[in-house]
Amino acid sequence: MITIRSEHARDIKEREALLDDVFGIERHEKTCERLREGRIPARGLSLIAEDDGRLIGTVRLWHVSVASLDALLLGPLAVSSHYRGQSVGSRLIRTALNRASLQGHKAVMLVGDAPYYKRFGFATDVMTKIDLPGPFDRVRLLGLELQLGAFADAAGIVKAVGEIMPSPSLAARKVRAREIAEAA
Repeated sequence: MITIRSEHARDIKEREALLDDVFGIERHEKTCERLREGRIPARGLSLIAEDDGRLIGTVRLWHVSVASLDALLLGPLAVSSHYRGQSVGSRLIRTALNRASLQGHKAVMLVGDAPYYKRFGFATDVMTKIDLPGPFDRVRLLGLELQLGAFADAAGIVKAVGEIMPSPSLAARKVRAREIAEAA
């Protein structure tokens, strides 16, 4: 049975492997990754889908701001190829958006496939005065107002805000370097 739950530290290795499988290592070069880099996701808004204890999907939301609007950046959303077409991604997004709304967040933005995200209420028209700090495809910049009119006065470049990830210890960096070397 597929369940959605909050992410735990023990999920990191599997989550990263899934993201690499779905998006490739090029994902680290994207503009949205620059906004997430070195940051901690919004509390309670990092979700995992699992089936019989196996991680099969992930979504995370991050604190960003544009002008005076504090918002969330959704992404990346990834689902194992074996589970596509089973509404895992939809369940992850709906759970994340519901939690964000209950926490009082006003707006969510993302860079993604408009036909897919339209079903959740995301649209391009609320994002016309908003830019990202790097290359992106304007037709893929989407927004969702969790509170009516949230994007009305938002204009400018999106900035990363929120908690900064603590620097990993030297021991942790050595372990990660060894893992990367072994994978190559």
